[in-house]
Amino acid sequence: MGETLVTGGAGYIGSHVVRQLLEAGERVVVIDNLANGYRGAVGDARLYVGDVNDQGLLENVFRAHNVRTIMHFAALMAVADSVRHPARYYVNNTCGTANILQFAVQNGIENFVFSSSAAVYGIPKDGVCREDTETRPINPYGHSKLMSEQILRSVSAASGIRHVILRYFNVAGADPKGRMGQRGRVSTHVTKIACEVAVGKRKFIEIYGTDYPTRDGTCVRDYIHVEDLAAAHLSAIRYLDNGGQSSTLNCGYGKGFTVREVIDAVSRARGEPLPFKTAHRRQGDPPILVAAADRIREVLDWIPRYDNLDAIARTALAWERSLARGAVNSED
Repeated sequence: MGETLVTGGAGYIGSHVVRQLLEAGERVVVIDNLANGYRGAVGDARLYVGDVNDQGLLENVFRAHNVRTIMHFAALMAVADSVRHPARYYVNNTCGTANILQFAVQNGIENFVFSSSAAVYGIPKDGVCREDTETRPINPYGHSKLMSEQILRSVSAASGIRHVILRYFNVAGADPKGRMGQRGRVSTHVTKIACEVAVGKRKFIEIYGTDYPTRDGTCVRDYIHVEDLAAAHLSAIRYLDNGGQSSTLNCGYGKGFTVREVIDAVSRARGEPLPFKTAHRRQGDPPILVAAADRIREVLDWIPRYDNLDAIARTALAWERSLARGAVNSED
């Protein structure tokens, strides 16, 4: 029986996927440098601490394990940081993907699932992204993901590795049973920041831009619960195992919520309004970014279970409260 290698499996999204894989009876190996991940997040999976650009580490992993499938999450992902440090993102994200693919070819890997991003679309004209929408990233993070996609397609064409590229929209929420959630050392996502305000970690949340052409003047995004996103990855593996052809799929619900609506949802979960301040627009923020999400449901037979903004807010806040009261070891 082959094993599944999950790079970045100790991070927010990767750890939810690892847990679901283990619950499904799969044998899992994780590589994570723990820059944004935590040892305890991988459960009973075998963890190798290191970087996907480390040739020696990859040689050891592939020598010790019968890897048949790779799920590649390991990446830097802060847009603003990518603008300040672009080379770091190309080395870590793009070169890291090329490196792990080289080992995939050498070791006869059959299936590859890649964690991509809606950032590859840039600022679409109508705000709705279809898989065939022109890709025009506007920051190094988005470029690094698009280049990684292109490398994967080239390698697949040359080697026969079949792949699924999943383009994430705004991932939020936490395990409904409270076992894991978002623990990034630097928070940039609006849902996470709102929950930090709700538990007193921050004094207020800033709303960047209130004059967009949207229903309340704030940006609209497609928010997907991390549990549904993780389930989509398992569906992608089943799809490839059953002979599915290489595909690129949006991961979202196909509907958008404004920043104010997200804050309102966290306020409802908290039981009182959150304090906020308004600020000027951030450069490069699309007014609307929503997935056309029919294809993933059709191709992967994927049925979301948590397609509800209040469910996302409730689980995210419950996790943040666990962190605040010390119920989760910050070093675990």
